[in-house]
Amino acid sequence: MSAELAGSATAAALADASAGIGLAGLAELFGRFLMLSLLSIGGAITVAPEMHRLVVAERGWLDDADFTASISLAQAAPGPNILFVTLIGWHAAGAAGALAATLGILLPSSLLVLAAFRWTERYRAHRGVQAFRAGMAPITLGLLLATGWILAGSTLGDPVLALVTVATAVLAWKTRLNPLWMLAAGALAGTLRAG
Repeated sequence: MSAELAGSATAAALADASAGIGLAGLAELFGRFLMLSLLSIGGAITVAPEMHRLVVAERGWLDDADFTASISLAQAAPGPNILFVTLIGWHAAGAAGALAATLGILLPSSLLVLAAFRWTERYRAHRGVQAFRAGMAPITLGLLLATGWILAGSTLGDPVLALVTVATAVLAWKTRLNPLWMLAAGALAGTLRAG
């Protein structure tokens, strides 16, 4: 009986998605996130600019506000920051989109990291392995900066939001203030501004 329920739930999710982005869109979402997974050195957040290009600029499945909100909500929520991928998929195509995006981003990188970890542990004293590890830090930093640039772009038209963005960056850089206080202040500022 449970297999029938699972099958009907899957069919319902696919039907909902086909009404939105369609099965071809789901396959594209899964495939593109699958490829991005292999480029996400430093975490999925480092390929957020490419995700933005697909779901906002190319396909129009989300607008800038939904994309930024997906990342912001996931960063504020407890748990892994990979949650934003699931939210992007959800905004694009409901439950089926969330599943396609999440599996796409997790599957290849998880398998690759497992294999790479085993290999680098075996050959950790090798010069090439040490050079590879040292070279990954600046690449990761550059990808994170590109992500910040994309996310900050949605605030540039509003001086208050731009000020909050700059103030948050400076506070995070120059103080040891817990980021939860910055999130709370941003939520309060947004609530006061909207109300």
